[in-house]
Amino acid sequence: MPSATSSPPTSKTSNTFSEPDSKTTRKGNLSRLFWVIYSAMVFSTSMAIRGIQRKTASLKLGSISIRMHAFDIVESEIRSRLIPLLSSFSFVVAVSEFSEAFDLASKLSAQRGLPPSSLIWKAKSVLNLGSEKKLKQAIKMVDEFAQCMIKQRRVMGFSDKHDLLSRFMGTIDDDKYLRDIVVSFLLAGRDTVASGLTSFFWLLSRHPKVESYIRYELEKVMSLSSLSTDEDQQSVTFDQMREMHFLHAALCESLRLFPPVQIDSKFVQNEDGLPDCTFVKKGTRVTYHPYAMGRMERVWGSDCLEFNPERWLRNGRYIPENPYKYPVFQAGLRVCLGKEMALVEMKCVVLAIISRFNIRVTNPYQGPRFAPGLTATVRGGLPVIVQQRGV
Repeated sequence: MPSATSSPPTSKTSNTFSEPDSKTTRKGNLSRLFWVIYSAMVFSTSMAIRGIQRKTASLKLGSISIRMHAFDIVESEIRSRLIPLLSSFSFVVAVSEFSEAFDLASKLSAQRGLPPSSLIWKAKSVLNLGSEKKLKQAIKMVDEFAQCMIKQRRVMGFSDKHDLLSRFMGTIDDDKYLRDIVVSFLLAGRDTVASGLTSFFWLLSRHPKVESYIRYELEKVMSLSSLSTDEDQQSVTFDQMREMHFLHAALCESLRLFPPVQIDSKFVQNEDGLPDCTFVKKGTRVTYHPYAMGRMERVWGSDCLEFNPERWLRNGRYIPENPYKYPVFQAGLRVCLGKEMALVEMKCVVLAIISRFNIRVTNPYQGPRFAPGLTATVRGGLPVIVQQRGV
């Protein structure tokens, strides 16, 4: 594992670690897309994004306008779906076939890396047997969903829309390429956010003082003495949310301890060496472990295993860490393009829930146990008790 305390690599080294050679991947192959896409978190595969497209995507994802659009969409979903669900007596929710297929494809893709040799899953794929047969069926359903989404958007028109797919459709005509973009965004942004929120609420349940201070910070930015029961007053604005430094620090601290992608890797594009002088030849897979790096005492200090949002604050303001020390969103050329959008989404959900409900984990002293997969999914889910505040 590369040293977590090493200095950021030079531009030469930053360009050295990349995705597998393009000869090993083919545009339009969703099976390879599912397997490769997470090795670069967002859009690092040769078939899904290249040079100028990545720069364009970065500009769009990092802009205030797209973050505000994401904020509006998430707020709408929270009001129309999440809050009514949490306020109801029953949590029986229909699971779509697409959602089940997507989860299965992610799970089976990750399991390809478990056997000692890739020949095992490759043989099963050629013979169309077992898990590889199920994977092909799941991927076919995901493919059909993505293609249907693109066709519907073309029929409805996209020139006046502000979502990401519409923005790409304004400059790209290749439906297979657009399909790859849709799947890439779903892979990178769907389960990772859910994983991050699950761990965060488990930590809040164990640290009620942190939860109380987030509520206090919310009251402060909204200039209220107490949280109102009026729905309009309870909804924080995008600008108000940006002023909540403690909330941002608490989320970063949670992601340090429980990164959604716990292990990641890159391939060496040219012969090079690590900062400790370890030689790596072209084509070598270099793997690093964000979960372990976030818990290293020599990196984070003697309290590295403690949930301490204050470590991110200086005089009450959030101060980011070196991304090579905190690789949750990667760094350099391979930095996660959806970082800001993911944080906006997580903040919206956290504020909407804790301002209205008390969420208590049924067994907060039993740490999360994660199931094998592309993301850190809690095995069996996280059982909680939901109680409306003030009742």
